[in-house]
Amino acid sequence: MLNVVLVEPEIPANTGNVGRTCVLAGARLHLVGPLHFSLSDEAVRRAGLAYWESLDLHVYDSWEDFVTQCGLLDDMAGLVPSVHLLTKAGSRRHSDATYQDGDWLIFGKESSGLDQALLDENQMRCERIPMLGDDALEGADGWHKRFDEQHPELERDICGNFVDRRAGWITSLNLSNAVAIVLFEALRQLDYPGMH
Repeated sequence: MLNVVLVEPEIPANTGNVGRTCVLAGARLHLVGPLHFSLSDEAVRRAGLAYWESLDLHVYDSWEDFVTQCGLLDDMAGLVPSVHLLTKAGSRRHSDATYQDGDWLIFGKESSGLDQALLDENQMRCERIPMLGDDALEGADGWHKRFDEQHPELERDICGNFVDRRAGWITSLNLSNAVAIVLFEALRQLDYPGMH
């Protein structure tokens, strides 16, 4: 079973979508606090999350609580199953990773991602999802060239994503979409039924 981890999720709808995806994929969902919304029975019922009771859900007060309860090392060195830190700043593509049963797919909060110190200490575990790269859209219509001319402040990173160096951020996917993309790749590699 794969472990999907959301660290300090901020948007309840994203967490709800991730929960639904985990139920359908047979994955376990870990929510690391502080959470920015309520998981009370009333809040879940009001949100219409009928599948929520089928979700294999574990909630932790903090990153330290999560690491301790799950037996993960602070530096995550030598862990098997593997820890995958999904971040916009990762130098390796998620599809280049090798997934195995029990792996930890860790995603940060919507506004700022995972803690920079964690990423700095674990650079070899940092992975990203490539998005609409140069090669994917380059064609006869010259879409990228026109976009680049209109937005000279934006550069491209190694995966072809737009980067605004002034703001220090990179364009990104919605959290629930990012989880689905990475989970799909992991399940594909694990020969999940019907994935071929």
